[in-house]
Amino acid sequence: MNRLGMMVDISHVSAGVMHHVLDVSKAPVIFSHSSSYAIYAHHRNAKDDVLVRLKDNGGIIMVNFYSHFIAGASATIDDVIKHINHIRDVAGVDHVGIGGDYDGVELQPVGLEDVSKYPDLFDKLAQSGHGYEPWSLQDLKKLAGLNLLRVMRAVEQVAAGLVTKQPYELLIPNEDIYNFNENQTCKTDFSYTPTNEPIEI
Repeated sequence: MNRLGMMVDISHVSAGVMHHVLDVSKAPVIFSHSSSYAIYAHHRNAKDDVLVRLKDNGGIIMVNFYSHFIAGASATIDDVIKHINHIRDVAGVDHVGIGGDYDGVELQPVGLEDVSKYPDLFDKLAQSGHGYEPWSLQDLKKLAGLNLLRVMRAVEQVAAGLVTKQPYELLIPNEDIYNFNENQTCKTDFSYTPTNEPIEI
């Protein structure tokens, strides 16, 4: 993926996979729609030890607005602000973005029901409160999209540096894929056996 210039998205993976990807990726990674585990302990959210490593990696976590990832069914815009500010404190202002997920969830926080509410979110971030410093205009621009554009450029730069690198293409034996059962022709429950061979993504 690094060689092809694909962004590596770790929003839908376990904490172990998050760390494994951060171990091997040469390019910045993204969380396209996740939030902070320290603020709300849901497995889809990133723990602080991952956020620290994300900063070192140069990646970005884009905060999700799904109520059940933010604070439960009664989530509000203020809960989203807590996630954004916590990530800024742990990973830094250059590593947080917005991943609202309006097209993928059925319950949004009160005050962030649709995209028309983005100005309210940015207005609140620009004000003091919640025990956090107000956001500057430049930092709000980073949150709104400049951070993601930076990551995109970095991913392209890594790909350009790997253009002569051969892909890692170890084939999975057919007998591991097909069980010849007419009701189920493909298995997805492969066990992973570590090797001494380096693996690049």
